[in-house]
Amino acid sequence: MQQIQAEIAALRQQVQALQQERAALTINNVVAGENNSPIAIVEAYRRFARENPQLAVELKGIDDAIAALESQLQQKQAELARWQIESKQLTLQQQLEEARSAAKVHAQRINQLAGELATEIRLLKSCADELSPLYWQVYYKPFITGFKTISVPHVRSDGDVWTIVNRIV
Repeated sequence: MQQIQAEIAALRQQVQALQQERAALTINNVVAGENNSPIAIVEAYRRFARENPQLAVELKGIDDAIAALESQLQQKQAELARWQIESKQLTLQQQLEEARSAAKVHAQRINQLAGELATEIRLLKSCADELSPLYWQVYYKPFITGFKTISVPHVRSDGDVWTIVNRIV
């Protein structure tokens, strides 16, 4: 990108130098006398052009060079614009991949914690199963209820879309 910007700056500088050179060459060396009528001015310029054919050829060459450089300048500017768009898309792609990697770490941690939680719930259920008959005898009510509806989250993916589901323990 810096190389393209440097080339654009060099082209602009060259165009500007040619424009200044052209302006210096076209400074009116035509001396108009006391007669400033339109016809006299036209005649003075024509006489000047006939007397300086080399200048007309040089001005034409400068004009052609400016046109060619401006064409190159437009091409370089278009190339820079394309490169900036591609660079922006690449940056977005990199950001997306980084975010997906972070999400994957979190999903794996959720699944790990869900597995540990499911194990703890099963262990609590087995304790409750052992304790419940005694608890009924003493307090006339259950120790723990609701084991049939206990669920833990689980993250799964089909590749592009991730889904969080509840798994019943």
